[in-house]
Amino acid sequence: MIELEGVPELVDPVMVAAFEGWNDAGDAASTAVAHLDKEWKGEVFAALDAEDYYDFQVNRPTVFLEDGVRKITWPTTRLSVVRVGGDKPRDLVLVRGIEPSMRWRSFCNELLGFAHELGVELVVILGALLGDTPHTRPVPVSGVTSDPDLATRMELEETKYEGPTGIVGILQEACTHAGVPAVSLWAAVPHYVSQPPNPKATLALLNRLEDLIDLRLPLGELAEDARAWQLGVDQLAAEDSEVAEYVQTLEEARDTAELPEASGEAIAREFERYLRRRDPGAPPGAGGHATDGGDGSSYLRDNPGGKSRPPKPPRPDTDDGDGDE
Repeated sequence: MIELEGVPELVDPVMVAAFEGWNDAGDAASTAVAHLDKEWKGEVFAALDAEDYYDFQVNRPTVFLEDGVRKITWPTTRLSVVRVGGDKPRDLVLVRGIEPSMRWRSFCNELLGFAHELGVELVVILGALLGDTPHTRPVPVSGVTSDPDLATRMELEETKYEGPTGIVGILQEACTHAGVPAVSLWAAVPHYVSQPPNPKATLALLNRLEDLIDLRLPLGELAEDARAWQLGVDQLAAEDSEVAEYVQTLEEARDTAELPEASGEAIAREFERYLRRRDPGAPPGAGGHATDGGDGSSYLRDNPGGKSRPPKPPRPDTDDGDGDE
């Protein structure tokens, strides 16, 4: 039985979860939750027993020194809580961990037990996948749910995916069967530059989460990091004519596909988001905010971590096969 005596009663709590591994291309999703935990100084109140869910030959523990004493950090999933005040207070339960190696149903049931005890009203699971998307365009983020009513009410897609899935898909289905409203937000990461970090995808996920739960999120230096990342990839792509040609092909395909979506309603929605994030009356702790940009120029600067050459992409007619959920 779960006992949470040290956790105060929460206000309209939302659980936000992300897991390292198969559903975390470019580490975009796990970095988003880690960013919120750091910016809001989340207080860890629970950790799942690593012995129950992880194969330590796959996810090895790490040894470190603290004041001359050797200690071990075990791979696990931790839960922390952040109290968000302001005019519209809403608390968050942050779940950050690694995709479990075993006993996924028990893993999900344990997380749902915490959600029930804390009175969680919505579970949002962040994920990132590899896709045929150019790094020079805004990161596509799709919101999906298994709940038809929730899809209508929150303007989400009702998932129709069939095929192999990861812990994100399993946890969403577990929430649905338990009667807990759940949404998955997926960012598409360019498959030709998939190595982490990808701050542009992380920023896009947080922007979409902000809209979904109607809560201003502290973005810190993510906008600058995203500009750095994009310029670094721009420079690397410019050194390889084959990569540059492929990126141009992706850009043309993306722009053509999005032409029908450039409606007055879509433009108005983006403008409202822009104004909301520039609201001068926002609380000081909200941090810096930026939209995901309407063009590639919003994210340009050098990336100190992006010096390695991106792998050569497949030809445009090659399917990367990573359309998993």
